[in-house]
Amino acid sequence: MADLPLDEKAAARAVEVFNFLRLPDVGGQPLLAEAGGDWFRALVAAAFGSADPETGERAVGEIFCLVPKKNSKTTNSAALGITALLLNTTPNAEMLIVGPTKEVADTCFNQAKGMIEADRPDQETGEPYLPNRFHIRDHTQEIVDRTTGATLKIAAFDKRVITGKIPALTIIDELHVLGASPHAARVLTQIRGGMITRPDALLLIITTQSDDVPRGVFKAELTYARRVRDGEITGGNMLPCLYEFPEAMQIDKDKPWRDPKTWPLVLPNLGKSISIDRLERLYRQAVEKGPEEETIFASQHLNIQVGMGSHADAWNGARLWADAGQPMTLDDILALSDVVTVGIDGGGLDDLLGLGVIGRHAATRQWLTWGRAWAMPEALDRRKGNESLYRDFEADGDLVICDDPTRDLREVAALCAKIHAAGLLPAQHGIGLDPFGIAALVDELATLGLDGDLLAAIGQGVRLSPAIWGMERKLKDGTLVHASQGLMDWAVANAKTEKRGNAVLITKAISGSGKIDPLIGLFNAATLMARNPEASGGLSSPWDDPAYRHAAE
Repeated sequence: MADLPLDEKAAARAVEVFNFLRLPDVGGQPLLAEAGGDWFRALVAAAFGSADPETGERAVGEIFCLVPKKNSKTTNSAALGITALLLNTTPNAEMLIVGPTKEVADTCFNQAKGMIEADRPDQETGEPYLPNRFHIRDHTQEIVDRTTGATLKIAAFDKRVITGKIPALTIIDELHVLGASPHAARVLTQIRGGMITRPDALLLIITTQSDDVPRGVFKAELTYARRVRDGEITGGNMLPCLYEFPEAMQIDKDKPWRDPKTWPLVLPNLGKSISIDRLERLYRQAVEKGPEEETIFASQHLNIQVGMGSHADAWNGARLWADAGQPMTLDDILALSDVVTVGIDGGGLDDLLGLGVIGRHAATRQWLTWGRAWAMPEALDRRKGNESLYRDFEADGDLVICDDPTRDLREVAALCAKIHAAGLLPAQHGIGLDPFGIAALVDELATLGLDGDLLAAIGQGVRLSPAIWGMERKLKDGTLVHASQGLMDWAVANAKTEKRGNAVLITKAISGSGKIDPLIGLFNAATLMARNPEASGGLSSPWDDPAYRHAAE
């Protein structure tokens, strides 16, 4: 966490108040001065010690904290809420703690209530201070400060909780659970909009890593916090505090994070709410139950991001994928290539139709790849967990959500026709398709003159093994470059393998709800490109022009 120029007196006062609270659900109910972690005291100091003493405006207006499970996130959130009430001087101020579910909100409220009730009698008055200062409303899960009229409300996520409010403090617990919610981004926008009118407002997001590929508002907020941490974004008022291994450790095929000796790096509350011994027992149980359980353990207890090589059965190409990206468009690939092959893979209405394009660079002979997918409305309705991801990919331009039943077929055919018109498809076997369930697409292609020997049926299942292995090899030696698309990154992260004799299998059944259709499309295109085809001609390639070739080189 970055060093900050703080008002040391205000920061020390905030930490003193925080330390004064007691853990209500631990034997002896120790003070947070003893039981709390120094890492969270640093956040308390930053939150309350960064305000300008004259204007009240905070240099730190937002904190994004990514910390593994069982590091007292919810308890610390409750303690921060009580601390804010005790330090507040604004009459009738509103404060919120928002949990992703009623269960999380109930836990947080019970912790806050327990801290108040655990207060000890004052030596002079013989009365406990906190129960006299605060009124607890169990039925609405609110805590009211009798001195200022300020209210701390603890509630489950609901856009109605935020509407019309301008809270002085908002704490959002476990944002990753809200990643799939289409309303979460709008709620955060409302919170930030209200904060504009309150220079003293504070937003704290404290969350564990997602147990699935990051998506929606969680993905957006985490990406932004990382960019602030890495110095790519400056001038804002967000303080990132991210307990995660370097990306290189997460994608390393040897998985160095499996060694318990590395775990203290991401466990700030170690020795208080969590111990290595207990975690090791949980980890051994997870490993015995299989790769899925290991993945969940790693994401929740070590903040290993799903999609960064945490799958024991992940496709070997996945760990090489991130380093092989280079931003480019389909038009870039067509301009640079001497031949192009296309692969298509589709499924039912709740599935994606995936397209993969591979161009062979006319000068370097590298494979340049690009993908796109189409989804029917049923794919969003029946797989709600993927909806926010699909919306992200739609915004990127890599996924089309169809507004009529044949849009996907027409657009796939149109893209194939565009490539053919450029003279870049081979005369034979330029478009590879899954031989099952393609009648409607074949008919659509035929209406544009794309039929006969131009089409090739590509065997699926173990018959894709040569393409799978071939792309692994080309990723390894740097002769495959992809277009750095979130859609394709996701599909690659979803690709799980299964050994079948001497062959390897990547199927939708193995990958579950994580879609791989555009990647299968790419494998289909790779099967054709591996035959070392030549373009049929037609419109000349830009590489036929010596002036263009000289300028590009």
